[in-house]
Amino acid sequence: MLSPEERTGTPKPLPRTPRPRRAGRRQQGLACAALLAPFTALLVAVFLVPVGYAIYLSLFSEDHKGLGFGGGTTVFTGLRSYLAVLGDPSFRSGFGVIALYCVIFVPVVVAGALALALLLDSGLVRLRRTAQMMLYLPHAVPGIIAAVIWLYLYTPGLSPVVRLFARADVQVDFLGLHTVLPSMVNIALWSGLGYNMVIFYAALQALPREVIEAATIDGAGGLRTALQVKVPIIRGSVVMVCMFALIGALQLFTEPTLMNQATPMVNSRYTPNMYIYDAAFRRNNYGLASAASVILLVVTCALSYAVTRWAGRRERSAR
Repeated sequence: MLSPEERTGTPKPLPRTPRPRRAGRRQQGLACAALLAPFTALLVAVFLVPVGYAIYLSLFSEDHKGLGFGGGTTVFTGLRSYLAVLGDPSFRSGFGVIALYCVIFVPVVVAGALALALLLDSGLVRLRRTAQMMLYLPHAVPGIIAAVIWLYLYTPGLSPVVRLFARADVQVDFLGLHTVLPSMVNIALWSGLGYNMVIFYAALQALPREVIEAATIDGAGGLRTALQVKVPIIRGSVVMVCMFALIGALQLFTEPTLMNQATPMVNSRYTPNMYIYDAAFRRNNYGLASAASVILLVVTCALSYAVTRWAGRRERSAR
């Protein structure tokens, strides 16, 4: 016998798929929460809490009465510390130093690391593992130790490099007015080239070999393949390295702090981080130091966001 649906010619309704149970969704939510809990805890402990405390300190100040003997009282000052920081010429000049440092450091470290990674990926270098280890080894040296070593090589009367130049009748002052900043860039390059080279080399190793073989079959040489095929594909890694280099430049502290002991060209407020250190531990003005820290954080986040947006627009336009 025919069913009513077959007699009228109407299609037979499809069986309904069972909806996922609430218990399954709850288990997925718990699993996601468990995986994100360590990251969230670290984010709150090492970033959000210190930032919140810095903002709190920046809104208050210690008021000492009389001759300053005895303890002071904490008073609410609002945005007075921020206005004082922004109105201080030494703080603004510190950002000028950082801007000049970025103009020299960021292009050199990105181009140098990318060139080394392309050279290793091309297969022209033998013993690639050994070369990678030798290039990465300076990054394993702590920054303070590397700065001390380079300061020894820069100091006249101690440096064998300066002595060698003097024998050739060449006077070199690595700690002079126009050379102290390139000397800092050299210290950062010595430890940063190998680290960024590893990032670029890992990205190059992940490229599909079919694309490289197709470029070779089309007659592209090694240099053209590197510049027009490999580099555009790893554009994301290039942007990431640029952003990390920019953030690291804004946090410049170790090298100028040590050079402050060796040359008068580097004062105690040479960079924003040195300004913060001077305000907190030499002038004991924690409200001023906290305000400068918050301003530096805002500038860093704004520049990182600008670089990310610019890279995203370039990526969409390339498509």
